[in-house]
Amino acid sequence: MGEFIGRGRKARRCYGFDEIALVPGGITLNPNEVEPSWPLDGQRYRVPILASAMDGVVDVRFAIAFGKMGGLAVLNLEGVQTRYEHPEEVLAKIVKADDHKVTEILQKVYQEPIKEKLISKRIQEIKKAKVPAAVSAIPQRASIFGPIAQAAGADLFVVQSTVSTVRHISSEYKCLDIAHFCKSMKIPVAVGNCVTYQVALDLMECGPSAILVGIGPGAACTTRGVLGLGVPQVTATVDCAAARDFYHKKTGRYVPVITDGGMRTGGDVCKAFACGSDAVMIGSPFARAKEAPGRGYHWGMATPHANLPRGTRIHVGVTGTLEEILFGPAKTDDGTQNLMGALTTAMGSVGARNLKEFQLTELIIAPSIQTEGKLAQRTQRVGMGK
Repeated sequence: MGEFIGRGRKARRCYGFDEIALVPGGITLNPNEVEPSWPLDGQRYRVPILASAMDGVVDVRFAIAFGKMGGLAVLNLEGVQTRYEHPEEVLAKIVKADDHKVTEILQKVYQEPIKEKLISKRIQEIKKAKVPAAVSAIPQRASIFGPIAQAAGADLFVVQSTVSTVRHISSEYKCLDIAHFCKSMKIPVAVGNCVTYQVALDLMECGPSAILVGIGPGAACTTRGVLGLGVPQVTATVDCAAARDFYHKKTGRYVPVITDGGMRTGGDVCKAFACGSDAVMIGSPFARAKEAPGRGYHWGMATPHANLPRGTRIHVGVTGTLEEILFGPAKTDDGTQNLMGALTTAMGSVGARNLKEFQLTELIIAPSIQTEGKLAQRTQRVGMGK
């Protein structure tokens, strides 16, 4: 498998969203009659899209609005919401910072200690609105924050790091026993991130309710540039979905795969599901919402790292309400709004009644899919040419 890239060294060809396309089906369905909901630990969520745990995307207000629309917005337990009693002032400082100073400012902002009382307070504020509360932390803090979040009423705890493996080795700190943590928690646990078949299978065997797929594809993430790590999301999703199907056949337990990052438009979202994803996690499109705390800016979770930042603050602008971005009516011409409308229309176009059937969509390698016949859009910088 793979091809030679030099003497004695092979490399495998992998694919991203811009390189594939979905083939229309032999039958088509009314988009209003397809079922796009997804399962998580016995519950079904109407919107199979999660909002990323980034401070420029999710705060309490955004999580409530998103939850009322049928989705899950993940709150970062290591962000400004749990470090500051009044995070709005801090967010305003980050947004107004000069491009050359913003990373330094972010590093200083995130030196403020995390306050456990604020973890409970933020979760309770979300739950008070009678919507699900999802939260995220890195493995090193999961064993401490997990029980606090659970006691406060959280509905999902996400253990998330740049690269997650079951066999993490360190002599400097105690490694999280993922299997023990999943077993000890009484609420669903999602674990990520991974991009390969074997690691996905290893993580599933630890008992999580879902796994996250994606290393470095996010719009604000610079991991691929800083570390050289990553697998394009199409190949990563297909490989991890294959691990899910093998694990399900072997054990009878189904572990949903959540493709995390790299999706900018409705077309990207549709391709992720067709590649085998059960749900997707995105940040950049939601950072454009009027309800997002970043006011048209957002930054990756590793941007404020004290020694090796692996993200940057990017400006995406404010283009519409959260409802317009999720359900329309779209007021933009580039596919960044009405993501659910795009999904249900694509499902109808390939004849898929639900997401499991959509995962069987025929895929083709189509590097010209973004450029064929689109010269006018590119030269005029409209639609797909933006």
